[in-house]
Order: sequence, then C-alpha cells, then structure tokens
Amino acid sequence: MLQINDSNYEELVSQNKPMVLDFWATWCGPCKKVAPIVEALANDYEGQAIIGKVDIEESEDLPMKFGVRNIPTILFIKNGEVVDKQVGAAPRPVLEEKLKAILQ
Repeated sequence: MLQINDSNYEELVSQNKPMVLDFWATWCGPCKKVAPIVEALANDYEGQAIIGKVDIEESEDLPMKFGVRNIPTILFIKNGEVVDKQVGAAPRPVLEEKLKAILQ
C-alpha cells in the first residue's frame, strides 16, 4: 500500500492523476476497518488513480493542509482540488462510487 507523506505528496500530485488519500493512525479502530477496502480499491484501480494512506502521526503537514480533524478521513482529489470526502468508516460501494466520480 502506498504511503503518502509530507515529503512525497507534491511529487505524487504533480502526476496529474486523481488521488485518494486515506488519513489514519495505528490506534484508530474504524481506520483498521476501512483499510482493507482502501487496499482493494488501490489494487483494482492501479494505474488509474493514486491511492494511498497518510499516517497522521508521521505526517503533520498534510492533515493541517486539508483540515483533517477526525479519522478516518478519506479525501478524493481531482486536478489538485478536494472534490469529495468521507469522514468515518464507510462500505466499499460508497467509497468506490466517489472514486469512480473523480475518474470521469
């Protein structure tokens, strides 16, 4: 699973692909629930979108940049702009629908 952090974010966003950022922490129960869904989407949509996890304990700038206050928060980014987000755990169909929307 791609780890996105303060040091590699700019390089990834410069690829001009839709992005899905999963903000999480090791101590977060709901984050662990959503992790396998995000990993499955990353595998299924490989090459179409950049999908990765942002550990809020290791990256302080990205949560601040995007105003992430609760985790899990999953951001859907197109053309460098956040176009959708999911706060809290959600089932795969909900996340996949949001992902498909930014791929169009």
